[in-house]
Amino acid sequence: MGAAANLDTAELAKFEGLAHQYWDAAGPLHTLHSLNPVRAAFIAARVRLAGARVADVGCGGGLLSESLAAQGARVTGIDLSPTMISVAELHATEMKLPVDYRMQSAAALAAEAPGSFDAVCCMELAEHVPDPAVLVAELARLLRPGGSLFISTINRTPQAFFGAIVAAEYLLGLVPRGTHEYARLVRPAELARAARAAGLELRELAGLDYNPFTRRAHLGARVDINYLAQFTLPAGRA
Repeated sequence: MGAAANLDTAELAKFEGLAHQYWDAAGPLHTLHSLNPVRAAFIAARVRLAGARVADVGCGGGLLSESLAAQGARVTGIDLSPTMISVAELHATEMKLPVDYRMQSAAALAAEAPGSFDAVCCMELAEHVPDPAVLVAELARLLRPGGSLFISTINRTPQAFFGAIVAAEYLLGLVPRGTHEYARLVRPAELARAARAAGLELRELAGLDYNPFTRRAHLGARVDINYLAQFTLPAGRA
């Protein structure tokens, strides 16, 4: 598994308990199933996936990993939940998709294969680790020069408190209660600062809007709740 210092075991346990319902599109993680096509399309529009080497950090049960592998990417999916990795491996086998799943931390993968990936994806993990800046630095170490880092997370705003926590968890039941803690949410400026410190440049920032009644998601201009960011490691840097 390797280094895992930037880990909150209580946060990990939340998702361990949901692993066996991960691929139930009508289950407790159904919102992920709605968001995944938009995230996958965002990445595919900015990276030539056919033959690209991609790391999916915090891959869970493999929703994004499989989407990218289906488009020809050589995907390494890592997670610190052994149950999630087991679920991911089983589902990929059933779908006949060649994803390399590992129970491993970002730090351990970066130590093993620095500068090896054309793209690194990290969806909904930054708000669950003790130190998001450390996570960003580890993700940056995985990129080859010219590679892209894609991060999806939740802004720390009053709108996000109501929309992503009060409404999503307690009023509408879009995600299990207790999934998010307001103090852990990450503002875009904080994420960008961590990325600059890791040698990355912000390429694009987009809002990720979700309609709970139609269960449809789309990109938008507002980043006050959910957002996607693309960073790049300039060519010539390692």
